[in-house]
Amino acid sequence: MQSATATSTPRDELETERIQTAIDRAADAGGGVVMIPPGVHRTGALRLRSRIELRIEQGATLQFVSDPSLYPPVEASWEGAPTTIHSPCLWAHGETDVSITGLGTIDGGGETWWRTFREDREALAFPRPTLVGLHESRRITLDGVTLRNSPSWTVHPLLCDDVRVSNVRIVNPPDSPNTDGIDPESSRNVRITGCHIDVGDDCIAIKAGTEAADGPGACENIVIANCTMLRGHGAVVIGSEMSGGVRGVVISSCIFEGTDRGIRVKTRRGRGGVVEDVQVANVIMRDVACPIVINPFYFCGPEGQLPRVSDRSALPVDGSTPMIRRIRLAQVSATDVSACAGFLSGLPEAPLEHVTLEDVSIVFADDPVPSVPAMAEGVPAMASEGFHVAFARDVRLTRVTVTGATTDPVVPGADAALRLDEVTSHDR
Repeated sequence: MQSATATSTPRDELETERIQTAIDRAADAGGGVVMIPPGVHRTGALRLRSRIELRIEQGATLQFVSDPSLYPPVEASWEGAPTTIHSPCLWAHGETDVSITGLGTIDGGGETWWRTFREDREALAFPRPTLVGLHESRRITLDGVTLRNSPSWTVHPLLCDDVRVSNVRIVNPPDSPNTDGIDPESSRNVRITGCHIDVGDDCIAIKAGTEAADGPGACENIVIANCTMLRGHGAVVIGSEMSGGVRGVVISSCIFEGTDRGIRVKTRRGRGGVVEDVQVANVIMRDVACPIVINPFYFCGPEGQLPRVSDRSALPVDGSTPMIRRIRLAQVSATDVSACAGFLSGLPEAPLEHVTLEDVSIVFADDPVPSVPAMAEGVPAMASEGFHVAFARDVRLTRVTVTGATTDPVVPGADAALRLDEVTSHDR
């Protein structure tokens, strides 16, 4: 084991070779710590190795330079499908015992990438880099660092096992495109704790492959606890890529503020997979449009425009039919809600099963701005409406209060089998 320090050079020079050499030498010696000292260190893509801790010291910034030639193409996955992408800024593939630690900052230099994506995305030969891409690796640790200005997704564990992300700050501008915070994909045994996430897309998105034939495996045994999540499109999202299935998710003791949606499940026909055994407890939400959304009619992307996606009649059940079951929310408080208390829907041929809301309080904003709670054909903009439930075999609401709604606290849709116990509505 050895320790190495990547010493500073003038700011107009890149330190890619110097830092990569320090990583490789430490790995070849059996592992060790590579320290990034205080100062600004400009670099291109770096590859992490087994038994290496990359320590970003307090006062240090690892600044990734937004030149596509510094991020060579690698085989990976993008939005759930196998493809070639620009190398992640920090990349590990097939490694074991990799750590990124410290109280310093890792800056992805995303602004140039975002501008190109918005104005001339055809100029990009491959999808934009993620900031931290961890592929087919084991025993991964991220602890303490600040991650900002990611070119696209910020932390992307793909086909990994035993991942720990703790005490990490992720900050991307609210208008930055597709800058999700943490996206575990087809990974197992992931713990995300004590993190602060403020991004331009989903704060945490749990994924498992795009179309039914491509599902690379389940995403399972995921713990999310003691986190704050701000401004993202969704706080904790499952999907829309879920062909391999998502199971065993626990979300507890978190605060969501200013996110479009709180807990969000999104999928559609053709993707297959099962979402099951999801537990949410002790969560506070403020200024969200819709606290919980379960939407199997998700229409984004080219396949989302196929007629089968929006069809509200029962279609044949096969391996491409998504299933959603055993989801429980308890001790959830949401204030300054704008659109509706919740939007819960299964498919006509695959209804929601065993969905429970218990000890849930919803309070609407005084002057809510109407918005669409679920991205699905035929769902209108809403303001201060109760729980919309459709195509459900077993949905139970117990000790649920809704304050300030313009409708009944529960608005049943087609084929909604509901069990209500102490569901109350209050004026403001």
